[in-house]
Formats: sequence, structure tokens, C-alpha cells
Amino acid sequence: MLLAEAGCLFMGFILCLSGVQGKANSICALKGSSVNLPCSHQHPTAGNGWYTGHDTVSKIKFSVEETHVKYSMSAESNFTLTINNLTERDANFYCCIKTADRSKCQQSGIHLQVTELQVKVIPATEGQTVTLMCSSSCPLTEKPAAYIWYKNREFLYEDWSPWYQELLSSEEAVTYSCAVKGYEHLRAPEVSVGSITETCFSVTYAKGRMCSSQQTSVDESCSITYPREIHVQRTPAEHRGHIRLTCNSSCFLTEPLISFVWYETRKPTVQEGKQILVSRSNHDSLSCAVKGLEDVRSADVCFNDSCWALNYVHSRICALEGSSVNISSKYSHPDYEQIKSKCWYKVKRNAEEDIRRNLTEDADHVEYDDSMKNQHILRLKKLKRDDSAEYRFTITTENEEVKQFDFPGVTLIVTELRVKMSPFAVVTEGQRVTLTCSTSCPLTDNTNYIWYLNSRPLTPRENQNKHLILDPVSREDAGSYSCAVKTNKDISSAPKTLTVQSITGTWTPAAAGVSAALLVLILLTVCWCVRKRRTSSQSSTSETMENLEQVNFGPQHDDISAQPAEQELDYSEINLSKIQTEHPYSTVQSFQEQEHVPYAVVNFRDNTTPE
Repeated sequence: MLLAEAGCLFMGFILCLSGVQGKANSICALKGSSVNLPCSHQHPTAGNGWYTGHDTVSKIKFSVEETHVKYSMSAESNFTLTINNLTERDANFYCCIKTADRSKCQQSGIHLQVTELQVKVIPATEGQTVTLMCSSSCPLTEKPAAYIWYKNREFLYEDWSPWYQELLSSEEAVTYSCAVKGYEHLRAPEVSVGSITETCFSVTYAKGRMCSSQQTSVDESCSITYPREIHVQRTPAEHRGHIRLTCNSSCFLTEPLISFVWYETRKPTVQEGKQILVSRSNHDSLSCAVKGLEDVRSADVCFNDSCWALNYVHSRICALEGSSVNISSKYSHPDYEQIKSKCWYKVKRNAEEDIRRNLTEDADHVEYDDSMKNQHILRLKKLKRDDSAEYRFTITTENEEVKQFDFPGVTLIVTELRVKMSPFAVVTEGQRVTLTCSTSCPLTDNTNYIWYLNSRPLTPRENQNKHLILDPVSREDAGSYSCAVKTNKDISSAPKTLTVQSITGTWTPAAAGVSAALLVLILLTVCWCVRKRRTSSQSSTSETMENLEQVNFGPQHDDISAQPAEQELDYSEINLSKIQTEHPYSTVQSFQEQEHVPYAVVNFRDNTTPE
């Protein structure tokens, strides 16, 4: 194991140094954009000029009279060349030199590639579905800040991953497009997905490079039926010592726009077409792919025991952050070759070059599984966002020959889970609300989802999986939602709050708690007021009775029969104030209806003096 690791480290050092010196720098830019090409000369002077060309080079002529300046150069900016409104014709070698030297231009110049965005439709392994990718024919030098997706020409979402987040079924009436943030005016042509079967799928392109050159105009739309899988079939050839190879599929194709390309050890050849002839003595592995959709590629095949071949079980993997993933390769080699070491390395692209880092075993993160014959597995544990990259397998033989298999490896995208709410996170009671457990790419395995409300698992509903539909939404649905994958229950999304408004206001768990507290406070206040008023009323009644007892009416029934009739009468009156009938809590009912009543005490006095 130590020798194998040492071999891997040495090989990794070689890989890191190879392919950098002695080659032109490469820049890939979008058609319609502008690009700045720096002068690579160490000490540029006025004698330096910009040249372009491939087989022959010619000096670029600048004209200030054009209304739209195609080329411009500034001595203040170190003789940087600016090319505006890029087209396919601008794709070439550019060099800042003093004389028209073709070899110098190709060795030290800049290789400019011009590309357009294209929505690729790629068959998925999960049932009769496809996935979408916002792609370009070369890796963009300016790393996209984000990819923006459009559905029926309306903004859908933006994300760092070029992969569309969902797997799609047949939707002929729905169109998809994408753009790079900052270059929204340079959108990819729209596509729509037609029928999808077990063997074929059809795509309609509004325009663009996916439509064949047989089209009369690049702006015309086209519909193409693709096979979901292809394989190489071998049959005897008429020519002795040769064999006929056919790129076949179970999808019956009469599509004139479909053509195939061939690869030797995964490197493109000049041969195109459904069939080719090869020599039986060929020591290279061969494979074929659909032109323009190289993701639909066959496995490598060999014709003798002297052939090297390598196939990856999956070419694309989407995995959750924090989970583990297995990246598998299957290989064959000549019997006479002895394997010394097997390694994986990681490829990350930046603006200037591919950065390759060899992976050594680490108990916490990287493991190798070499227990099966002609199969090697890279296991990555506790995945992080930075693990998103391309992974390639290499073999070193006893004679120190390194089989780098320098063709595309396995693309891994590490994503987190996120809860998205549509139409909004604040809705009105009675609306339809769709919650989505979203990822930056469609997860590779068939996935079942779990939903949580306020950290408690929800009882599964009929329409609950990746999408949770609340129709109609009620105030009881308000709360904090999160989601997880059944196979990785410990990895869940960050919670997101759904607020449900009633007609009179907003209803949230916090609002519900405040409302309950206010209700209790109001009830306690009412009870206290009632009790206080009853106590006050009883006190008022007692005072009234005491006042009545204190009134002195005097002798009311003196004997008046013996008094003379002609006597002067003196009247005095006693006024009892009317008891307030308006007092709402008075319990003295017998006095409430009495009015102002005068009471008289009559005293008879004789006004004459006795005789």
C-alpha cells in the first residue's frame, strides 16, 4: 500500500506539471460578448503588434472610422487587445509579437474559442425521464456567477449549478432556456421535451447548433429523436483482416439529423457515421456517441487481449452534502501488463487551466476499494461543496507507464437541500401552496423525501414526495418546514417558515401564542372587573339602608279630634331624596320606583291666649 501511494504521489506530481508549458493559453467566451486578450510578451513596446491566424498569421488592422469598433488596443493597459461582439469567425490564435511568426503564435499565443449556450437534454436513469444542462462547447473562462433558468420565457430560478434541478417527463407545450448571470441577453435557444419511451426521446430546438447543417437557416427550429442508450455491435467485414463496427440502439432511428462520432481510447477520430471498418489487429478500445450529444455514449470495446479499456459506471453523480458516494470504474488491460498502482485524481477548472490533484487515502474522507477484479471504487465520505469536480481513474504499470485515460471522467455535484415555497412564503388562507425539497441537481438515485413541520415528521400524504402540496392551505398549516431524504434522514434542509394570513390578519405560530396570551389576559381582566363591581354594589346598598334608618319622622299620629277647628296650621316638610335608579348594580329594588315624596308633621297650636 505504501508503494502504491508513493506511486500515486509521484504520478500526481507529473500530472500537475504536464500540459502547461509550451502550449498556447486558451480562452472560451460567449458569442456576442466582448473579450480582453493580454499581451503575453514580457516587455511589450510600440514595435509589438497583434497577429491572428492558424496556418498563416496576419497582422490585425485597427480602424477608428468604424461605427462599431471590432478591435481596439490600449498601450496604457499593456497593449491589451479587445474584441467586441464576438462571432464564430473570431475563433482563432492571437499573439502579441513583433513579426509574423506562425510557430511562435501557436506556442505562446492565445487560442480564442467562441461558443453559444445550449440546453442539453440528457436521458436519466430514473424511469422515462430526462435531465437538462446549460452547456457550452468549451468551458467558459469567466466562471459563471450563476446560471439562470427560464420556463416559457419567464424567469424560473438561478443557481450555481449548470444542471436543471428537476427530472422531466414529456412536456411538449413547455419550453426551457438558460443564461449566465450578467449575460442574460445571450440566452440559449429554447427547447421542449416531446415523447419519452424506454428506448427513445424527442427534443424540439428553437434554433442553434443542435440542429444539423442541413437546415436552410440556423434560426429554423428542428425536432430530433435520440436513442436513450447505444452500443457497439461487431460483425464480419468483406475485407479480410477487418471487422465492421455498428453504432446501434434499440431505438429505431430514421432520423436524418442524427449522426455518430467514433473514439479510439476515448479520443475523437475523424471517422463519422453509423458504421466503420477497423483492423482486427487494432490495440485501441473503440466507442461511439451521438454527435452533438456526446453524453449518449457507448461503452469501450476491445478486439484482442492487447487492449486497454476503461468504463465508468456513472458519468454524472448528484449527491447530498454530508453524505457518502461511490465512484466506480471498470477496466481491462493486456495480460502481459502488470499493474503497479491504481489511483484517482480530481480535476477542477479555473480561468486558465485544469487543476489536477491526486487523491490519497484518508480514513475520514477518501477510501479506495480494490477488492473486485478489474473494478476500482473511489469512496468519498462526509461530502463538502468543494468536492464538486470531475474524477478520473489512472493506472501505473510495472514499467512505470502511466495510463491516464485522459478523457472525461465522472462529474460529481454536491448539493444541499433547500425548501422552496410557491407562490410565496406568505400566503392567504385558502390558496394553493407548493413546497419543494429542492437541490442544485437531480439526485442520482430514486429518492423518497420526508417532510417536517416544526421539527415533527408529517404524516405522508398522497401528493407528498419531493413536492408537498397544501390545497387549500389553512392556518393550521402555518409553521416551520424542513425536508430530508429517507436514505439520509440525518441530513435535512434548513427550516423555512410558512406564514398563513386570514382575512383579518396574519396567522403564524408566534401570532397564535400572542393571541392565546391576550385572550387569557382579557378573561382575567373581565373577571376582576365583575368581582370589583359586585363588591362596590353591595357596599352602596348597605349605606342606603343606614341613611334611611337615620331619618326622624317625629310623631305621626297625634290625637287631632280634641283640637279646635279654627287653629292656625304650621306645615313643615321633610324631603327624601330620590334613590338613583340609574345605578346599574343597585340591589335596593323597593326604592327604585319612588319619586320625590313630601312627608308632613302637623302640629296644632292655639293662637289665642287663654282667657
